Amino acid sequence: DVRTTFMIRNIPNKYTQEMLLEELNETHKGKFDFFYLRIDFSSKCNVGYAFINFVDISAVLSFAELRVGQKWSYFNSDKICELSYADVQGYPALVEKFRTSSIMRERPEYRPKLFFTSGPMKGMEAPFPSSIIRPKNKDPFHTLI
Repeated sequence: DVRTTFMIRNIPNKYTQEMLLEELNETHKGKFDFFYLRIDFSSKCNVGYAFINFVDISAVLSFAELRVGQKWSYFNSDKICELSYADVQGYPALVEKFRTSSIMRERPEYRPKLFFTSGPMKGMEAPFPSSIIRPKNKDPFHTLI
C-alpha cells in the first residue's frame, strides 16, 4: 500500500493547531508536507481530527508505531490516537482541493499548512499556492486569495 495521506482521529478538542504541530514535530519534523486540523468556527475548538500527508511509507509506519493507541500529551484526556486513510490522497490532490477553498480566507491558524521536506528549510512552513485568475488579457496580477 503506497497511500500516505491519513486522518488522525480522536484528538482532544482543546488542542490547537500549534499544539498538535508541536507534538508531531517532536518525532516527525520534516516527514510530512501537508497538515490540516479541522476547526469549528463557532466554538473555536478542533472537531477531533486532522489530515496529514507523510512524505513516504516509512514515516507513516514510524508515526503509527509511536502514536497510534497512545494518549495525547496535552490535557488529561482518555482519547487514544487513531489513524485511518483519507479520501483525498497525495500532496498534489490536497493542494488542489484546498488552494481555492473558502477556508483559505479564514484566520491563519484555521487553514491547512504546507511544509518543506528537504533542504535548509526542512520542517518549516511553506507558502500555500493561491489560485490565479487569468482574464483573457492574461494579466498575472489578478489573484484570488
